[in-house]
Amino acid sequence: MKPAGVALVALIAIVACTAPGRKTTPPASDRTATTAIELTVFAAASLTDAIEAANSAYEGAVPGTTLTISTDSSSALETQIEQGAPADVFLSADTTNPQKLVDAGLTAGDAVAFAANKLTIVVPMGNPGRVATPADLARPGLRIIAAGEEVPITKYAAQLVANLSGEDGYPDGFEAAYAANVVSREDNVKAVVAKIELGEGDAGIVYATDAAASDAVETVDVPDHANVLASYAGVVIATSGNLDAGGTFLDWIAGTYGQAVLGRFGFLPPTT
Repeated sequence: MKPAGVALVALIAIVACTAPGRKTTPPASDRTATTAIELTVFAAASLTDAIEAANSAYEGAVPGTTLTISTDSSSALETQIEQGAPADVFLSADTTNPQKLVDAGLTAGDAVAFAANKLTIVVPMGNPGRVATPADLARPGLRIIAAGEEVPITKYAAQLVANLSGEDGYPDGFEAAYAANVVSREDNVKAVVAKIELGEGDAGIVYATDAAASDAVETVDVPDHANVLASYAGVVIATSGNLDAGGTFLDWIAGTYGQAVLGRFGFLPPTT
């Protein structure tokens, strides 16, 4: 076990990156390294692999803290929190769902931006649908796998399709033709990738990090000037029994150490 003084210095370093606008209970540096803290973190499905790595890194950096991670679509998690599900921290793949909780008075402070992500198109290995460019998403008969209407990736994908519709070489009615090709709507972005992996669809628009995490899909490039930058934000839940510890974790994931972990999985620094 590390000497208490060393652990205290490490914890103070983590707390030093406190994001503005959030009030918590007395500084986490007042806790001893042996204080047992359990945090429940609700995280967007697209964060699954990265948040597990962050879990290990954080528990090593803050002895005595245990994280329990629950992942799903950000919209589903936000609804669960509104309905009283016990959570200490909510990490969303957008800013809209955390802001809903802020506006409802269900958070201990403002939302904190902690990551960004780009979009890409995934196809099954071998690309049986012959999707060469994003314009092919409007080709009659192509099977597109998408997520539910309230899932953040769906809103980002709609924005991307709208951006592409104004490009040279894209057919009139591109947006409507894309929508007509959607054959399935899944609970979250991980489920979209899973269906593409199984060949149950010809293409899907997902986060670049989800595509990179799969060995069973190929990608079709999206023009940078038309791409959409997804902004991720998190909040501490007001009903948490560990407001200070929750705030410390959120500051850590948004700070230098958390960014290093997220960056390994392809996430970009927050834009705000």
